[in-house]
Amino acid sequence: MKNIDSYGHLRGESLFVDDIITRHDTLFGLVFDSPKAHGKIISVDYTKAEGVKGVIKIFTHKDILGENQIGGIIQDEPLFAEKEVHFWGQPIAFIVAESESIAKKARALINIEIDELPVITTAKEAKEKGYFINAPRSFKSGNTKKSFTECYYVYEGETFSNGQEHLYLETQGSYAIPMENGNIKITSSTQGPTLVQKTVANVLGVNMHKIEVDVIRLGGAFGGKEDQATAWAVMTALAVQQLKKPVKYILNRHDDLRMTGKRHPYESTFKIGLTEDLKIQAFEVVFLQNSGAAADLSPAIAERTLFHATNSYFIPNVMSTVYSCKTNLPPNTAFRGFGGPQGMFVIESAIAKAANEIGVNKQLIQEVNLIVENDEFYYGQIATQVEAQKSWLATKEEFNLKRLEKEVKTFNKENLQFKKGISLMPIAFGISFTNTPMNHARALIHIYQDGSVGVSTGAVEMGQSVNTKMLQVAYNTLGISPSKVKLETTNTTRVANTSPTAASATADLNGKAVLKACNSLIERLKLVASKMLSVTESEIIFKEDLVFVNNNKSDLLWEEVVTQAMLERVALSENAHYATPVIHFDKTKEKGHPFSYHVYGTAITSVTVDCLRGIYEIDAVKIVHDFGKSMNLGIDVGQVEGALAQGIGWMTMEEIVYGKNGQLLSNSLSSYKVPDVFSVAKEVDIIPLETQGNDMAILKSKAVGEPPLMYGIGTYFAIQDAVAAFNPNYKPKFHSPFTPEKVLISLYEK
Repeated sequence: MKNIDSYGHLRGESLFVDDIITRHDTLFGLVFDSPKAHGKIISVDYTKAEGVKGVIKIFTHKDILGENQIGGIIQDEPLFAEKEVHFWGQPIAFIVAESESIAKKARALINIEIDELPVITTAKEAKEKGYFINAPRSFKSGNTKKSFTECYYVYEGETFSNGQEHLYLETQGSYAIPMENGNIKITSSTQGPTLVQKTVANVLGVNMHKIEVDVIRLGGAFGGKEDQATAWAVMTALAVQQLKKPVKYILNRHDDLRMTGKRHPYESTFKIGLTEDLKIQAFEVVFLQNSGAAADLSPAIAERTLFHATNSYFIPNVMSTVYSCKTNLPPNTAFRGFGGPQGMFVIESAIAKAANEIGVNKQLIQEVNLIVENDEFYYGQIATQVEAQKSWLATKEEFNLKRLEKEVKTFNKENLQFKKGISLMPIAFGISFTNTPMNHARALIHIYQDGSVGVSTGAVEMGQSVNTKMLQVAYNTLGISPSKVKLETTNTTRVANTSPTAASATADLNGKAVLKACNSLIERLKLVASKMLSVTESEIIFKEDLVFVNNNKSDLLWEEVVTQAMLERVALSENAHYATPVIHFDKTKEKGHPFSYHVYGTAITSVTVDCLRGIYEIDAVKIVHDFGKSMNLGIDVGQVEGALAQGIGWMTMEEIVYGKNGQLLSNSLSSYKVPDVFSVAKEVDIIPLETQGNDMAILKSKAVGEPPLMYGIGTYFAIQDAVAAFNPNYKPKFHSPFTPEKVLISLYEK
């Protein structure tokens, strides 16, 4: 089935927050934010701004009736700064005016005096000074100290992976409207409607039932709207509560870039030990996570980094520790992969370091250490239905790796200015929220009198085509035409207490709930149809908008059964709840079974480096990916392509730069580069791995949103391979992104 949103997107008819027709009395909001990264607020003078004609009110922390707090995991983030500011771009006030232009004029007239304090921008400096978001966490298995003494090879090194700007096409935004009896309806560009509802209620000092949050769809998110969409919704709701008029706030691109957090930069150190036959026996890693000025989702992201610190390898002795370091940057947040990519980059760097020192091909170490059936992940989960080796071997065979390597070798021998490089990147990515209680979902299904169907879930459509998959589950289970099914907006009144659309778990969780609800409805309708046809319920099947008896088509229409069910007063609505079984994790022991399953795959990346200029092209990425039994291969392949491009960008060109004073310097699309058609792989081949799928996945179709991003990591090592082919003196470094400037320096280092 094609993406059901494609037609509307192409014609510009799809609706987003900014497309909603506003009421005639709508007011417009704008944030006044800190012009310094750290300091004590001496004074703020709003006099001139308040005197601008058309300014209705400027809200500060003094106007909050509930709590001035929007922190999720840790209550450490005020909505508005009170006595101190902790990052450049921190909200201090919310200007509400008759138009956005008036609000901008007023913002420029606000005078603030700040007594500046020392600014910390790096995780390493924060650790040295003892500034942390929370206590460090460690996972371990075996005995690394003892194992290192028994290893034939032992190497140490350090890595750096930079942040990444989400750069969703639709910026953050919210539109809040006053309803009757003090209720407020918020249309928000958020991945977490329930989080918005809960936080708004807390700040406004009201109960959650007074707040309705509706999400039509998002114009991209990539994790950047999981927690960080909340503040803007709270501000508009706060204004509505007191002004009793609708308030809209859509951030412009520069404000969005300045005030929102990014993917977490990591500074990490590692120690790896191998036997003479290249088996990894011990691995120690310390991750320094640059969390920014407040927790946001940093503790959860740090946890997933630990879970993915060994990628798809079995290592018997592991010790991993992560420090969430508090700095004076905007609170960093969720980004596709949620800490997993940062962990995987370090283990791949450690293997590359070992391979270079030993003088062997990195692939030899990768292949011999791939996890196999019934191995134990170092956090305690037993590996089952493992596809690591199968995908690795299939990739080598399907794409004729030996031929590709021979072509690279021949090219490099015949060319001086240009050199090619090649690398393999295996992945193993766990699917589930690592916080076990979040793994649940609900679906509300209505069958209307004419046989049409309305489906409501907690899933937010944000370009990943989850609505299409929910529609597929519903119409296939009910046995009716897709045209009879409507996907409703995501709304906290229809489906309450939802987990955010994140962790690649949304289709599984919400799809299973839809499946459960539809099956309950079908059981009731089978009883009605069996009476109408004088057969047993077990003989009835609904498909093709008809009733089949013993797989033979009858003349009884779906609509006729629904009509009869109405006459018999049969319930034609169902609210189903699904909670992922089996999974658990004991944080006191840091052991358990946190994931419902893993997604596997392998990518071969080949690049060509211009050794005169330091620029490069990604020639091809060839992938064998574990889709399970894909329910929509077209959509799933599209997700792999998009994630791959984003991973390549993170590893090669997307460079977040802050000044020493904490000001964002890569603050526009002229100073921050994302992959375009000329900078992604010229050729992308994706072959689905033949598997039986996994019962924990919806219809055995595995999650696909996040895992493929990690294929992009292979680009870093392919470029490194090309650099080494040109410069025999090059000593591998692991400092991403591998920009052309860094490549040029590496090509000519002595």
